[in-house]
Amino acid sequence: MTIKVLIADDHHVVRRGLVFFLKTQKEIEIVGEAANGEEALTLVEKLQPDVVLMDLVMPVMDGIEATKKIKELFPLTKILILTSFSDQDHVIPAIRAGASGYQLKDIEPDQLVEAIKSVYRGESQLHPKVTSHVMAHLSQGEKKEENLLEELTKREKEVLAEIAKGKSNKEIAASLMITEKTVKTHVSNILAKLNVADRTQAALYAVKHLGL
Repeated sequence: MTIKVLIADDHHVVRRGLVFFLKTQKEIEIVGEAANGEEALTLVEKLQPDVVLMDLVMPVMDGIEATKKIKELFPLTKILILTSFSDQDHVIPAIRAGASGYQLKDIEPDQLVEAIKSVYRGESQLHPKVTSHVMAHLSQGEKKEENLLEELTKREKEVLAEIAKGKSNKEIAASLMITEKTVKTHVSNILAKLNVADRTQAALYAVKHLGL
C-alpha cells in the first residue's frame, strides 16, 4: 500500500520539513507541493493524490475554499487539515467543507503519519482541542435536531461509541469480538440512519448525543 500525498502550505520551510520527514516513510509517496489553495486544486486534478495535507491560511485561495472545491470535484480525495489554528472560526468551516481530519502543527511526526493513514482508510482524525470546540459550537446551538439514536440497534450504538474514540474497523472488531465485515455493515447502517456522510460526522454526532 502506497498513499499518494499532496502537501499544500504557503510556508516553504514547513513544506520542505514535511516532505523531508514523510519521504522517510515507506508507505507514503509525496506526489506534489502547493503554495496556496488554487495550486492545490490544480495539482489534485493533475496528480490524483489519495490525501491532501492542507494548511488553512494561504494566499490566493485559502484551505477551506480549496477543501470545498476539491471535495466537490474529487470526492474520493481525503483532506487532512494541518494548521496552527484550533478555534471554532477555523475548525467548523473546515469540517463543513469536507475535511476528514483536523490536526495541529504541534503534532508529533509519528502521530501525523498515523493520522494520514487513518484518513486514507476513511476514518476520522480530529485533534482533541478541535473536538471540544466543535462540541461547544453545537451545544451553543444550532437548531435542535431530531435524536436519531433511537433508530440504532444496541450493537450499532456500541459500534458508534467505538467510532467516536477514533478506532479503526479492525480495532472495533477486536473490542466487540465481531468480524471486521460485520463492523463495516454496522458502520454503513449507522451512517444511513444518522443521515451523515462519513465517520467524522458520525463521531461528532456521537460525542454530542452520547456525551462521550
